[in-house]
Amino acid sequence: MSYLEYQVQTVPSGARKILYANWALVVLLTAVAAVGFLMLTSVAGGETGRWAEPQMKRFALGLTVMMIIGMVPIWFWRNMAGLAYLGSLLLLVAVELFGTVGMGAQRWIDLGFMRLQPSEVMKISLVMILAAYYDWLPIAKVSRPFWVLVPLGLILVPTALVLKQPDLGTAILLVAGGGIVMFCAGVSWWYFIAVIGAAVALVWSVFASRGTDWQLLKDYQFRRIDTFLDPSTDPLGAGYHITQSKIALGSGGWTGKGFMQGTQSRLNFLPEKHTDFIFTTLAEEFGFVGAFSLLVLYGLIILFCVLSALGNKDRFGALLTLGIAATLFLFFAVNMSMVMGLAPVVGVPLPLVSYGGSAMLVLLAAFGLVQSAHIHRPRAR
Repeated sequence: MSYLEYQVQTVPSGARKILYANWALVVLLTAVAAVGFLMLTSVAGGETGRWAEPQMKRFALGLTVMMIIGMVPIWFWRNMAGLAYLGSLLLLVAVELFGTVGMGAQRWIDLGFMRLQPSEVMKISLVMILAAYYDWLPIAKVSRPFWVLVPLGLILVPTALVLKQPDLGTAILLVAGGGIVMFCAGVSWWYFIAVIGAAVALVWSVFASRGTDWQLLKDYQFRRIDTFLDPSTDPLGAGYHITQSKIALGSGGWTGKGFMQGTQSRLNFLPEKHTDFIFTTLAEEFGFVGAFSLLVLYGLIILFCVLSALGNKDRFGALLTLGIAATLFLFFAVNMSMVMGLAPVVGVPLPLVSYGGSAMLVLLAAFGLVQSAHIHRPRAR
């Protein structure tokens, strides 16, 4: 079918939009969330009211928001990209001025009924503005130096604000997510090679700055790096979390110990067992089979997003879908690598599984944008 034929759009209207929704994606997201409900019940000792029920209510709200966003035409979200980005920047500044402190970091704004983490909103707003930028920019200019500096600025400004909180994990996700959108938009490989070289130089600078007046990371962040490189140096201190996590992961074997039978989580050896380290509880109770099954669910979500993007002739919709899929991938890849000792502990939750309001609602709103792009993509008559 020719490109011109695709430009003759038959946009669904009213109730017909429901038929065009990506229902496979809805089912997969619900399946992942159900795993989270199960594990939150387990780590609470069988009590659903502590973590599971609030999470179910948030998911129901998030799913409703996702479908409402999906019914709105994609051109509206394209026009809203700049406003969403500026609003997210203002929220990050607000965190710096009067944000709520928790676990040594200032990352939240207390709204009364929930604590909002603006950096979560920025992850999606950044994808939106970059997708809108490359939708506006002619393809011939994508790799020209001046037009590459613009998206770099869009990425680095919020990254700097997030690093001040401090939140190294989210800062890494912002840079990586923005870079993936630029790559999908067609930016030359040479720029990425240059960035990798700069990253190597930055890593060297970080280690060289340790103990100096211009130290680039906080002391606790350096301790996380030390722990990552050799957890046995402080098994009862900085290395305790990752050591216990590895014990839980290994003790699950192929099929696990059974639901609510995980000793590491039940006896409170696992830190943050309902948030960052919930994957280790899954692996301990359901073994390799359970952990791999969750990974398959995530993989299928990514696959359906990629297929939707490849079939979308609207450049904004395609880049937006790929950017959100990349954000999801980075979320679970960093979390799983972290709890397995393959990456430093940077406080990244497992999407739709870890307990938390901001992350779940923002992620489901993001998949509402994916639904909007899928429902309103150009179709031939």
